[in-house]
Amino acid sequence: MSKYTSFPEPSEDHNPFQDPAVTQHSSNTGYATLDLYNPFDNKTGVRTRSLVIFKTVTPPSRTTPTEARNYGSYTSQAAVNATTAELLRKQEELEKKARELEKRERELESHGLGPGASRQNNWPPLPAFCPVGPCFYQDISLDISQSFQRTVTIMYYFWMFCAATLLFNLVSSLAMFIVDPQGGVGLGLAILWALLFTPCSFVCWYRPVYKAFRTDSSFNFFAFFFVFFAQVVVFVIMTIGIPGWGFSGWIVSLAALKTSVPVGVIMMINAIFFTAQTALGVIMLKKVHSMYRQTDASFQKAQAEFATGVMANQVVRNAATNAAQGAFVGPR
Repeated sequence: MSKYTSFPEPSEDHNPFQDPAVTQHSSNTGYATLDLYNPFDNKTGVRTRSLVIFKTVTPPSRTTPTEARNYGSYTSQAAVNATTAELLRKQEELEKKARELEKRERELESHGLGPGASRQNNWPPLPAFCPVGPCFYQDISLDISQSFQRTVTIMYYFWMFCAATLLFNLVSSLAMFIVDPQGGVGLGLAILWALLFTPCSFVCWYRPVYKAFRTDSSFNFFAFFFVFFAQVVVFVIMTIGIPGWGFSGWIVSLAALKTSVPVGVIMMINAIFFTAQTALGVIMLKKVHSMYRQTDASFQKAQAEFATGVMANQVVRNAATNAAQGAFVGPR
């Protein structure tokens, strides 16, 4: 036991690297030592273990901005946005009008017309052998701006529907006259309304609304509103169908069923047309009025246009000149 518990004397020169365990480990060529490892030398036949180096990446630190951000108040920012949107909308409208004017100029040039050239009348479209020529010029795609073309086109077809309804009213009145010869007054009035209302409605309310949208005329707008409102009142009277007035409305149609069922059915169809005509008339009156409020038309402009138009008339100017001369000379 003494040999296992004995300790070397301090005076002995003991080399720890001469320990058998250390020398045995050093003699093993299967492992690399610090003396044999050279990372820059690839020619050594010593089998080394790979060294893996982990590099810790430090995330970039968030810096505080040096400049203070000025977000502004919500009210001022909303006002700026609203003003910008309004300016952009007006700019788009001006560009749209400029494109429409350019399009009209190109169309006039394609028709061989100059800026101040007069165009030949093309409405109503009559055959060449007819002794009477067209009375008006009408071209919705050329005269009316693109934003108003749909409204003017609807008004034109509405006028055609009114004319067709009056013609059908003439047919139903004729059928009633055949069944009951005592209804001759109604037939005569139906012929009168068809001959009177068809051209007068075209001249008195369709042409004013056409010219109003073509030239943005305040006077034509007011003329249309005045005449077309009266026309809507007449549409209501047509729909009611007062006996002896020449309109195949509901009262006359229901009374005609007692005399003849087929004639009564025809007259009821006419009453349905009159009802649709009245409803469409009210709708178009409100629509044109809403579009009129979007334009620059006003009552003052209408008065100025009326005065200018009256003084531009040659007959009125001659009459005014003669009256002024007579007042200047005086009675002899």
